[in-house]
Amino acid sequence: MNFAIPRNNKSDMLLYIWKIIDLPTISQKDLLYKISFEFFLFSPNEAIQFIDYCIQNKLLDKDNNQSLKLSRTLNQHLKNWQKKRKNAVLQKIASTKKIAQLKSDIENKHSSNFSVLLNAFTDKGTLNRSVSISDTAFELLECDSTKGILKSRVKGSKEESYVIEINTNKKLLHHNCHDFEARRADNKKFCKHLTKLFLLLKNKNENIAEFFLSNLAENIDNWDFTA
Repeated sequence: MNFAIPRNNKSDMLLYIWKIIDLPTISQKDLLYKISFEFFLFSPNEAIQFIDYCIQNKLLDKDNNQSLKLSRTLNQHLKNWQKKRKNAVLQKIASTKKIAQLKSDIENKHSSNFSVLLNAFTDKGTLNRSVSISDTAFELLECDSTKGILKSRVKGSKEESYVIEINTNKKLLHHNCHDFEARRADNKKFCKHLTKLFLLLKNKNENIAEFFLSNLAENIDNWDFTA
């Protein structure tokens, strides 16, 4: 869910509230209490004005019991959002299971070519930390084995995103997180971001993941690992 509060648009604000309360209907009194004293979105007087506006402008309807419900249009928007949210959660679960299984295979030293190659650059602790990074933190910018270029942006703890760039022609691996810069680069080892990138890449295209890892492993003495 996007938790940015859309205060400048009452229709979006109402939909935002309904995503949180997750009820088909609610009494006017309970809605007032929730948005004022549970969610702290409005003062009680502001909440009364907001609810009155939504009723008068048919953003909220009353059922036979005088309970409030979303208008048909807004309810359809809510259903569409719930469907997208469900699909995103299911995809996240599936991806997490794949990554967890892959992590288990690597830790147990199952002898797939990918596992052997990745094990040359990471360790169990780094592997465990990599799995905790959200898949959505990564934005793959370029992945081209013919050019020998792999680029990604990674959301980290800093305000600015980290970058990862691998160029097989220049024999250059560039990444700018503190752990890589301070502890990994000199030893030509992966931090959690690089490890997770290759786990994700393996799920998308194992051949390409192995291509970049093989280039690194076969010519490691000729590579520069830089921050």
